Amino acid sequence: MDRHEHPRWDVTHLPDLAGRTAVVTGASSGLGLATVEALARAGAHVTLAVRDPHRGQAAMRTLEGARGKMSVRPLDLADLTSVRQFATDWEGDLDLLINNAGVANMPQSSTKDGFENHFGTNHLGHFALTNLLLPHITGRVVTVSSLAHKIPRGTRINFDNLNLTGEYSPVTAYSQSKLANLLFALELQRRLGRAGSPVRSMAAHPGYSVTALHDDNATWVLRSFGRALNRFYAQDARTGALPTLFAAVADLPGASFVGPDGPGERRGSPALVSRSSRASDPDAAARLWTVSEELTGIAFPELDV
Repeated sequence: MDRHEHPRWDVTHLPDLAGRTAVVTGASSGLGLATVEALARAGAHVTLAVRDPHRGQAAMRTLEGARGKMSVRPLDLADLTSVRQFATDWEGDLDLLINNAGVANMPQSSTKDGFENHFGTNHLGHFALTNLLLPHITGRVVTVSSLAHKIPRGTRINFDNLNLTGEYSPVTAYSQSKLANLLFALELQRRLGRAGSPVRSMAAHPGYSVTALHDDNATWVLRSFGRALNRFYAQDARTGALPTLFAAVADLPGASFVGPDGPGERRGSPALVSRSSRASDPDAAARLWTVSEELTGIAFPELDV
């Protein structure tokens, strides 16, 4: 598919999603909330999976009037106990899982399970959630990555030091986690295909879009720079969510990667985009999966297909 084949795709092209169910992580603001809004207005029943249910409820109230139902459930991706509880409480089929939540450029810190925060939240939390929910999923898993996976200092997974002990930098930590997202999506599709499952694993990135991630930046310089870019350069959250939505509904092969089609993939309409060579490495993807299983204690499930 040519990357300019759908130059004007927007939320008006979403199909009728009445009767469909979706979970969106990190859904209380920014790209996540914009994704919820589009899916709910198309008729889907959307669960906002959020760390702070009070913020989630407040966010949901801003979308009153959408055709689809919405609900809020607590989920802390930095706590595997919370992830397990969310999955245990889930009942019924799930058409669409949107792995959107993330942290970025934070000071060095750890999740409740002792993992470096970016890697533990952005990758391991979603890895665990996806595998635990897979027996319920009937449609697609869309994992949101970033252009940061191509940043030179972050173009590899540091398998010998995943926590980056003694060599930590916020940018490296974030870009490693975003590379992990793409490798996860790749290996998930391979395993789904091998199992004969019709579920598709997709990946997307929003280009440069307005986000609250800059509020977590490690220094005031990074925070100020990020907010300035949000104000003067970034596209709005509704536009930034389009690649995720396109990956969720368009007729694309599994393991597709969707992003904006403009210069540098920073802005534009959703289209198939390229990933770095390291994000396309099946051996690294398989190794990351094995390591992730060992760290979380959660494996690819037996599927009834």
